[in-house]
Amino acid sequence: MKSLAELAAIREKMQNKVNLREGSGEIRVVVGMATCGIAAGARPVLNAFVEGVNEAGLADKVTVTQTGCIGVCQFEPIVEIFEADKDKVTYAHMDPEKAKKVIEQHLKGGKPVAEYAITNV
Repeated sequence: MKSLAELAAIREKMQNKVNLREGSGEIRVVVGMATCGIAAGARPVLNAFVEGVNEAGLADKVTVTQTGCIGVCQFEPIVEIFEADKDKVTYAHMDPEKAKKVIEQHLKGGKPVAEYAITNV
């Protein structure tokens, strides 16, 4: 069993990730985590977004969450990005490397990555 000090350190380290997943940012990243998404590799994609958004200093602006089935299983892992006053962007066949590019180009730069999108961008 861990000591109270060790548990407190773990809690503090993970608090940023919890806040990021429960926050109320102006941009919302939603990763499909139904069984089809998980089987296709959605968990590493979700982790890449959580860690990448935090590392990029976007935690005050971007919330990363998960959802169940998005409805187009053949395109899993799927990530949807919602921004106020803009159309939703849906990315298909995502992986952690593609997530890094989406964070850099779309979330930081404001320009969707058209080559990964299945919606009009």
